[in-house]
Amino acid sequence: MHGLNGEIKSFRNLEDLSAAAADRIVEIIHEVVSKEGVFSLALSGGSTPKTLYKFLSTTRRDVIPWDRIHIFFGDERYISQDDLQSNFRMARETLLEAVPIPRENVHPIRTNFPDAEKAAVAYEREVREFFPGTENTFTLALLGMGKEGHTASLFPYSPALDETDRWVVPVSTTALPPTRITLTYPPLNSSRNIFFLVAGAGKREALRAAVTPSTDHHLCPSAGIKPSHGDLIWWVDAAAWPSS
Repeated sequence: MHGLNGEIKSFRNLEDLSAAAADRIVEIIHEVVSKEGVFSLALSGGSTPKTLYKFLSTTRRDVIPWDRIHIFFGDERYISQDDLQSNFRMARETLLEAVPIPRENVHPIRTNFPDAEKAAVAYEREVREFFPGTENTFTLALLGMGKEGHTASLFPYSPALDETDRWVVPVSTTALPPTRITLTYPPLNSSRNIFFLVAGAGKREALRAAVTPSTDHHLCPSAGIKPSHGDLIWWVDAAAWPSS
């Protein structure tokens, strides 16, 4: 479905949308790696992408050139990487431990700095060094969306929503844990492909707002994801996007 902010691909359930998204990711990986030799992937946290990560680490594992993949993260909670709420831990347990990706190809947001500001500065330096002198950032950025429309750790009315220079910033939220590190709009919107994964009836209202071009991104931060020269696809289930 076209005509909105991005293309919408709707499926019966999370399992089906995750399988279809996994197949498309494999296709893009092969297209890009055959031409450029490297593929950069920004992962999303939360519960929705777990099914996708399982597909990538099992049934699609052996058709992906993992030595050519570089993994980044859209955001992280400012907690230990071993904490149950850590995005890195979730990705490690559902994906990274099960695939032959070189350790140096994984770029987590490190949380062992004295404060979140220093962690943000360090991660921005790492991301910028990986993409020197190019208008494109990630080959593919995976994103999720909260019931109030947040994505990564870009929450409604956050000062981070108006950031135009910095690529990574610390944020304080009312969600738990409250201190987080997040990519901002500039690096996300410079991605060549952006996939949103959205499932569940609880996301229905936010999804409608996010795909409506006139929506204020301060109210629904996901609406601010508008790639400058890339493709945006919403992979959604029937509960979040009813056909009727």
